[in-house]
Amino acid sequence: MQKTFLFFIFFISALGYSQKKLDKLLKKYNSEKIPYIYVNELKSYPDNIILLDAREQREYATSHLKDAIAVGYDFFNIDSTSKKIPNKNSKVVVYCSLGIRSEDIAEKLQKAGYKNVFNLFGGIFEWKNNLQKVYNLKEQETDSVHAFSKDWGKWLQKGIKVYE
Repeated sequence: MQKTFLFFIFFISALGYSQKKLDKLLKKYNSEKIPYIYVNELKSYPDNIILLDAREQREYATSHLKDAIAVGYDFFNIDSTSKKIPNKNSKVVVYCSLGIRSEDIAEKLQKAGYKNVFNLFGGIFEWKNNLQKVYNLKEQETDSVHAFSKDWGKWLQKGIKVYE
């Protein structure tokens, strides 16, 4: 019983430490003009949220959040995205691997007049680290997550890292 309790305390402490380190990383790269939404918040929201995946096609093909729309990063096009989301009052959550590229895309959406845009804190890595489901192109659940690179992949603690 005591060992289980100690493990639980260690796990919670490590989780908090990891989140603080991630917070520090995101502060380094992000302006934080876009509000974050956290995994626990997002998983409890109703189905009317629009999810945008700001990663490249090979990353999206490996895995993505259920019903997410791939908008990419390098070739993001606000006009084609606006056609997919004509209501600028829609609640939109943008994510990428960790939340850095998604902030850039979310800022572009905000500049285009979208009012309710959020950035998923920790991106798909944090989603998977919290044991949430991801899906492949056939919309089948998978444990694989494109880890982008060895440097960034260290933030993915759960699931199978894919680098191709």
